Amino acid sequence: MSTSHDDGDEHLAPVVPLFGGPAPESPAHRGGADVTPEEPEEADAWHTTWQGAPVRHASGALADEEGPSAIAAMPHSGDEDRESEAMDEGESDEIARRAEQRLARALGSRGLSEREARDRLRRDGVASELAEDIIDRLLRIGAIDDDMLAEQLVYQATSRKNQGRKAVAQSLAKRGLSRDAIDRAIESLPDDDAERALEFARSKAGPLARLDHDTALRRLVGQLSRRGFGGSMAMRVANQALDEARGGGVRRVRFQ
Repeated sequence: MSTSHDDGDEHLAPVVPLFGGPAPESPAHRGGADVTPEEPEEADAWHTTWQGAPVRHASGALADEEGPSAIAAMPHSGDEDRESEAMDEGESDEIARRAEQRLARALGSRGLSEREARDRLRRDGVASELAEDIIDRLLRIGAIDDDMLAEQLVYQATSRKNQGRKAVAQSLAKRGLSRDAIDRAIESLPDDDAERALEFARSKAGPLARLDHDTALRRLVGQLSRRGFGGSMAMRVANQALDEARGGGVRRVRFQ
């Protein structure tokens, strides 16, 4: 491309560098006169990134030219770990608080053994250390008492269900009571298994008396055994109750 001047001379247009390099020297004047090209101004160095942006290392930290204050403002992994631990601890405390409230309501509606209470806290997701603190606190105030619970269960088993010693011991063991609490509760039982067994057998003998003696005796002994009255005592009271139900010991004759 060329331009014309008033004197008739024609010059080539200067080449503009695309990437900030120095401009090439102007070509010689076509008229033959030497033309001294002007000294090109030093071009700004080309940058692929914005010059004002802070330099970062691969780790994401600011370079030293930003100064120690910029580095200090960056979050540290130790602080994040402590913050995470604090959040986890707060969440664990909240879980334990809610679980203790539910446990207190359960203790108010029905008795729980120490093992049952501990199992309930574990199912609710309470940490072991916090669960032990809750159990210790409830033991101190008497909300959990295995001996008292054992006495209540023994009373229900003997007065309402007419259970024998064996059945009572099994019921207490299923509730997770300690061995010592079970032994103390059984020792406190009056020695009246035979009387309670006969009372239970009499309550069941009426409908069975219509059957043949062997069938009625087998069924009644089985019921007595499930109540905790086994062995020779169950056989004796079953025979007595069936005889009474049939009117003074008259047995039916079974025909083959």
